Amino acid sequence: MRKIKWGVMGTAYIFERDTARGMSLAKNCELTAIAGRSMEKAEAFRKKYGFERAYGSYEELLEDPEVEAVYIPLPNTFHYEWTIRALQHGKHVLCEKPLAPSAKQAREMFRTAKENHVLLMEAFAYQHSPYIKEIRKLVREGEIGELRYVEAALITSDYDHSNIRMRKETLGGCTYDLGVYALSLVQRMTGVSPAKINASASLSEEGIDTYTSAILEYENGSKAHIDCGMVLETERNSSLDRFQIHGSKGSIASVDFGFNAPGTLSYRLRTFDGKDELRSVEVPNNYCLEVEQMGRCIAGTEKPHVTEEFSIALAETVDRVLEGIGY
Repeated sequence: MRKIKWGVMGTAYIFERDTARGMSLAKNCELTAIAGRSMEKAEAFRKKYGFERAYGSYEELLEDPEVEAVYIPLPNTFHYEWTIRALQHGKHVLCEKPLAPSAKQAREMFRTAKENHVLLMEAFAYQHSPYIKEIRKLVREGEIGELRYVEAALITSDYDHSNIRMRKETLGGCTYDLGVYALSLVQRMTGVSPAKINASASLSEEGIDTYTSAILEYENGSKAHIDCGMVLETERNSSLDRFQIHGSKGSIASVDFGFNAPGTLSYRLRTFDGKDELRSVEVPNNYCLEVEQMGRCIAGTEKPHVTEEFSIALAETVDRVLEGIGY
């Protein structure tokens, strides 16, 4: 198995909390370099996670000829700039969601990847989950008939206003941070973009959305609904993750479910001919699945599961939701 030499651009919380563990578990991942805004912090992460070397600037990491792929967990405002730079340095890039502030920028990022003959994939760890893949297969094979309605929600704790999620200059707000999960799940299940979107939101004094709800309507008459919000008890790190999928022959609903959760996840399958089953799926570390899949893509044995078409279509939908709420 070919191992990919990875560099991590930044010492962000998402890396420390989730992706670091996934990368350490990935059999085809080699932790080659870590870069931070300060050498001191980068060196601390090097020692903690076992990277070969540390850099005190992102540019230094990009100049490292051994680094093949770069993971970018930086704040939303830096995704576009540093992804473009990494791609221009000939690095494959796994960039955290949302890939870009707008669909226009997402298109430019993928265009740059093609021009430099490297891969770009948006980091949606849960999309690699066998749980999500099993449910998508049931839907695609017609187990619940033709889709009529899909709903998804991700609602989390409120945050202290020093948090980048709570400031507009850092592209905070619940649609960028959480709504992309609900919207991407709906998109994965429907397989198409909505023809019409109606969205409304509660906006903070800073102009970010703290709760957003959207109705999506499709050309075939089916509907979808998403909720996202940062409204639960402040800084308690609690969340509400759910979905339901209804068709002409039955329904699928989440039971024990978290978007990026590993472990035993369950769903209930009901059909109008009398089937009522609680099914469980064993889910390994989603971040490991994501990194391993990216590695196989770089090695040329697979195509990205989260495709260019998927990410651009999602970015277009996010643009429309944000426009609808006056963000």
